[in-house]
Amino acid sequence: MEIISCHAANHCYIVNFGGVKDLSSRRSKLPIVRQRRFFCFVVESGLGSSRYSHLDSLKLKRLDQHRSSRTVCALNSYDNVDSSVVTGTNNSYVLDEEEGGSNVTDSGRSIPKVSIPSLPDEDNGDNVALISSCFWEWKPKFTVHYETSGSENVGSPSVLFLPGFGVGSFHYEKQLKDLGCHYRAWALDFLGQGMSLPCEDPTMQSKNGNKYMLDQESSVWGFGDESETWAKELVYSIDLWQDQVRYFVEEVIKEPVYLVGNSLGGFVALYFAACNPELVKGVTLLNATPFWGFLPNPERSPRLSRLFPWAGTFPLPSGVRKFIEILWQKISDPRSIAEILKQVYADHSTKVEKVFSRIIETTQHPAAAASFASIIFAPQGQLSFKEALTRCQMNGTPICLMYGKEDPWVRPVWGLQVKRQVSDAPYYEISPAGHCPHDEVPEVVNFLLHGWIQNLESNGSIMLPLLDGPENTDCNVTKDLEFIREGSRKSVRVRFYGNKLSVWSWLSSHLKPKFEEMIH
Repeated sequence: MEIISCHAANHCYIVNFGGVKDLSSRRSKLPIVRQRRFFCFVVESGLGSSRYSHLDSLKLKRLDQHRSSRTVCALNSYDNVDSSVVTGTNNSYVLDEEEGGSNVTDSGRSIPKVSIPSLPDEDNGDNVALISSCFWEWKPKFTVHYETSGSENVGSPSVLFLPGFGVGSFHYEKQLKDLGCHYRAWALDFLGQGMSLPCEDPTMQSKNGNKYMLDQESSVWGFGDESETWAKELVYSIDLWQDQVRYFVEEVIKEPVYLVGNSLGGFVALYFAACNPELVKGVTLLNATPFWGFLPNPERSPRLSRLFPWAGTFPLPSGVRKFIEILWQKISDPRSIAEILKQVYADHSTKVEKVFSRIIETTQHPAAAASFASIIFAPQGQLSFKEALTRCQMNGTPICLMYGKEDPWVRPVWGLQVKRQVSDAPYYEISPAGHCPHDEVPEVVNFLLHGWIQNLESNGSIMLPLLDGPENTDCNVTKDLEFIREGSRKSVRVRFYGNKLSVWSWLSSHLKPKFEEMIH
């Protein structure tokens, strides 16, 4: 007797009394093996009763079709089942034999394949969460844009997505449409970015003490010589965004959240969690930038900060304006934006037209150039990335790491440093994927994120994605996750690094394939 899989949500065990080693590698042969029967033992702990049922292999495959919920965990794989695809739902696992269910690397090691859900497609009748675009007035003149889905999921966990630099909530629409079917989901535009740019010019021109407007032909805001009253202290800094998130969670979401941040959003998520542990249930970092800001923080380094006469406030000094005009002309050029997107997406077949158009739309806002200047000249935060991570660790804040392996900017080695400091944090390395894995391979990120949240919500009774049992948290696991996109099957390799990850094991896993490629 072998346990093929088990799921702790309803304590469902699927057992093969005939032994899985005799299973054929072809799906078409499964129903023919009549002497090999499966026994499904389900314990519904909430009712204190047990239900028993026999399922032959054909019914077992159909079990997954009767579940309306989506997959939450990557599932079991055994050495003696070298061609199986295992799929699972919130209530059960299903062993689905499929030819070619494992990859064999050049070193002869078999890589199991795991079938995961595709993104929901409303054209095919799938249930897609509707996205609402909203505005929230945080303070006078400080209007914040956000998108939300899943408001009907009362009692479900709340998830807040924080975007990277230069983008906005639109970058998470693939998450909102999918995960909004299970959770209450939000995506936020940071002040000074996306659709959270100011509705008025933060500066004015003055002459002889009298205020007057800029020439009507001028379409650029923030280049006046005097700050408006509401913008006297305005700096688009990491501390402002941390404050913005805090008020948003308290006033709009109104309950602790799971935070998910990409790049800059990852830094803000960790910073926010370090300062407000009571408002955070967990943090997922997607290629999080490990630093932000070039100028010293005035509270941490008051003497050093005085050496820099301007730190992102309004108005822009005259000496900075010309520099910003030249730099902004280069950065906002559509050709430059297209080139950047080409760099950060590892798979160039990914459709980025919508992301491109939304970025272009933002650059055309009259406040965009001055806001960009404020961001790049803003001081560093009161906490460094490492200090924020240490504080989260002391507070016991759960952390999950998901890094695109082919990111040219925030390479996985930065995620490794986080993993070394917080050894029990799940670390998933995704390939091929670049700087924005949530947009490039949303199927994989959604699957991993969903499974991680379910693991925390169940207090560990539901296994982490890709793992077979609690004992595997110390091991390194590699699996190929397969899904259907636009009628074609795609495969993405995900490597899970366990608690006993060492620098040498990480380096060897990266250098060995390159070495083998060189000698061949």
